[in-house]
Amino acid sequence: MKQPSMWSQILTYLYIKKRDKDAPINTNIKLMHGMNRISIMMFLIALIVLLVRLIKG
Repeated sequence: MKQPSMWSQILTYLYIKKRDKDAPINTNIKLMHGMNRISIMMFLIALIVLLVRLIKG
């Protein structure tokens, strides 16, 4: 089985790309993906806040 790329995984976390139907599903994987999704969203929000502060001076 081919290993997904980092960008492919991020797009899947953000619901931009559909997940692989053959991928295993269990509670631990669902929780891990949920935590990753939250951390990616928080990182993007922090980047936006930093950019706004940088632009405003």
